[in-house]
Amino acid sequence: MRLGVLTGGGDCPGLNAVIRAVVRKGVRQAGYEFVGLRHGWRGLLVGETQELNLRSTKGILHLGGTMLGTSRTNPFKEQLSPEDVLDCFEKVGIDGLIAIGGEDTLGVASKLAAIGGKVIGIPKTIDNDLSGTEFTFGFQTAVQIATDAIDRLHSTAESHDRVMIVEVMGRHAGWIAIYSGMAGGADAILIPERPFDIEDVCDAIRRRHESGRNFSIVVVSEGAQPKDGTLQIHSGEVDDFGHVRLGGIGNLIMEEIEERTGFEARVTILGHVQRGGTPTAYDRVLASRFGVAAVNAVETEAWGTMVALRCGEIVSVPLEEATGTLKTVDDDLYDVATTFFG
Repeated sequence: MRLGVLTGGGDCPGLNAVIRAVVRKGVRQAGYEFVGLRHGWRGLLVGETQELNLRSTKGILHLGGTMLGTSRTNPFKEQLSPEDVLDCFEKVGIDGLIAIGGEDTLGVASKLAAIGGKVIGIPKTIDNDLSGTEFTFGFQTAVQIATDAIDRLHSTAESHDRVMIVEVMGRHAGWIAIYSGMAGGADAILIPERPFDIEDVCDAIRRRHESGRNFSIVVVSEGAQPKDGTLQIHSGEVDDFGHVRLGGIGNLIMEEIEERTGFEARVTILGHVQRGGTPTAYDRVLASRFGVAAVNAVETEAWGTMVALRCGEIVSVPLEEATGTLKTVDDDLYDVATTFFG
């Protein structure tokens, strides 16, 4: 059997670990052949491929990024039907596909599976917002990077009596903000799931200063939204999947805090640094487990499923279930975080 492998969407620590695991398991124990599809779905559509074998995937476990390249190409935006996309399988010479990605990449995979496409999904996103799995690989690395940054900003905030705003990734879900904010001792955490009132944030900062704590750390997800009528934000351009390009809410919050409180404020936007570099040990292991499980799913012909982590075990769930709804921060976890605000 000849299988295609693609990585779509944003790059993510652990992608190379998955590719390595898929190839090593598939070649050594099942005798499969693999072809990498360059730059996500675009590689399938235009036939841009590269051979994947034991030699080409050697020494990539610890590397960030993806050896296959990636993009946010949406094949259905090109006026193609799922049947048209499936026809490309034959053109590039593959019998099935292992798609590694988040909600958009696996959303395409789910549509292909719905018409009989031989597709297996592997969950990848630093946002950790895919349903069906407790954690996605890449998330723990992003949280560690953000936590390290918050730790470092504590010292400069305290030294200069400043309010430090740290903007982290998280379009629709605030998992990175919640985990890194709690781990880093943030005084306020703003997430997409809980619309905020900027005046409430300023009141909390004023109370800290009145009590003699002359600095504050505010962690904000890039997709955080103000309550209606409390603050005006601007929308940017959109990608192939219709997502607005985010980034900059931190600057707006910084300006509002300075104007409303009179306290000096600074913003640090971590941006793509959260995606880059070496994956943590946790993400290397999880990615490797996912890769092996994906090949197992091929062997049992469990097409149309995504490998997932549940209660410490790797299982398979239907792609439709995994991509049907986003996994957002629950109220209980946010309530725990608020215990430490202010």
